[in-house]
Amino acid sequence: MIYLTIIFYMFFAYLAWAALYQFIFSFASLFPTPKRPTIKNKIRKIAVFIPCYKEDAVINSVAEAALKQSYPSEKYDVIVIADSLREETLNSLNKLAIKVIQVSFKKSTKSKALNRTLAQLTDTYEMAVILDADNVMANDFLERMNQRFNEGSVVVQGRRVAKNYDTPMAILDAASEDINNRILCKGHQLVGLSVRLAGSAMAFDYKLFKKVMKSVNAVGGFDKELELKFTQAGIKLDYDHHAQVYDEKVRKPAHLTKQRSRWIAAQFHYANQYLPKGFKALLLDGRVDFFNKSIQMALPPRIFLPVLLFTFTFVSFLIGSSTFTILWGSALAINILSFLIATPSLYFRRHWKAVFFGLPIALFSSFKALLKVGNANKKFIHTPHTFVDFNTKTQKIK
Repeated sequence: MIYLTIIFYMFFAYLAWAALYQFIFSFASLFPTPKRPTIKNKIRKIAVFIPCYKEDAVINSVAEAALKQSYPSEKYDVIVIADSLREETLNSLNKLAIKVIQVSFKKSTKSKALNRTLAQLTDTYEMAVILDADNVMANDFLERMNQRFNEGSVVVQGRRVAKNYDTPMAILDAASEDINNRILCKGHQLVGLSVRLAGSAMAFDYKLFKKVMKSVNAVGGFDKELELKFTQAGIKLDYDHHAQVYDEKVRKPAHLTKQRSRWIAAQFHYANQYLPKGFKALLLDGRVDFFNKSIQMALPPRIFLPVLLFTFTFVSFLIGSSTFTILWGSALAINILSFLIATPSLYFRRHWKAVFFGLPIALFSSFKALLKVGNANKKFIHTPHTFVDFNTKTQKIK
């Protein structure tokens, strides 16, 4: 009996810690980001990489949009990494003022595509920007990234925002992205810790990125591996809330399941690999940033946390345990408050019905994703995208 009690309290401590962790950074995101002084005045040569696997429907429009930056055109190259594209798509891309590098693998991954491309290029670039094949940069994205580098950053995550709100799943995916931006990016930045990397809308010092990528061979979640390798090396990951990249959100529950299975599998994989290293770094060297990044991998999937906390609160109430009801209920209240703080008002004003009625479907899709994590790290899981008629001038989100 005593062992069950110990396990119970450990489980409560784990879920309560996850709720408190989310609340701390959610609350921190409410404060304004302090301005940083410019320490350089330099216009860097930028390589904009767009890894593209079977994305014939979107890649031409994305490549064309990438050429419409306020940044000097002679100072950046758009490089499409073409994996398994149709011949007509390649012909269309080759007519644009971009570079097209074809790659092919028995088992394709983003990390393989990037490493193969980096090996073919000369080191004439000073910054590497990574986009997904559906991403559209705001017109001033490269300009803002260059400014952040002039302020001393070497790794910067931009702000990914939704390109589409056309289905309940897309709205929920957009809300999740915005919550991530608040908690894992802005909140972390304001307390002096490294932010999350999202897999796209990222800028790196070119030589540093090339060096670190050589040791990255992730099937899924290469961004998580980059987070851990950079912070382990003592490199700070920064964030620019105003440097926006518009990202297509999943439209169907099946696509959400694929996406979440890939994310959950990567998180569990890197938690197992890096959590002991994180504790060791904290205890022996006082390296809080790397430790924080390693324990971040051990957080439970965010969509499940309030469900678990509510379930245990309700059960405690039914069995008449006032102590446990207060404990679980307090953790639940903290968790709900963190969501309320981190969710932009847009979703309460315009999309609350889609969020409310879509949540059960998203929860079920995420549960299915949890059951499929065993295969997610063994093969690349591709989430398809479709063309969206899009104008960055009308899509600014506060």
